[in-house]
Amino acid sequence: MKDSSFKELLLWLIRLRRRYRVTGASMFPLLKPGDEVLLDFRAYRRRPPCPGDIVVARHPTQAGLEIIKRVAKVDADGRFHLQGDNPDPTQSSDSLVTCRHILGRATSRFG
Repeated sequence: MKDSSFKELLLWLIRLRRRYRVTGASMFPLLKPGDEVLLDFRAYRRRPPCPGDIVVARHPTQAGLEIIKRVAKVDADGRFHLQGDNPDPTQSSDSLVTCRHILGRATSRFG
């Protein structure tokens, strides 16, 4: 993931990007707790997420919890396997979500 470019910052200023603060270690070493990313909440209006995309999604079983994970696989029935980059199983759990859970694509690290 790249650091924010001028274009990304401009899109944030005109409210086409949102800031999202990472709270857990599931995406370590790429993202650490406290890091902020810019989120494109319109990214999937015309196309579904692809493997490799880093997305923010609503947790499928815990109401009110948002997670940031990488799309690992897309099933034929349109479900998305989300997985953290952290190899430590105590720091990241995989999730299976539908498109309605996905809030947007992380475009860059903010700051």
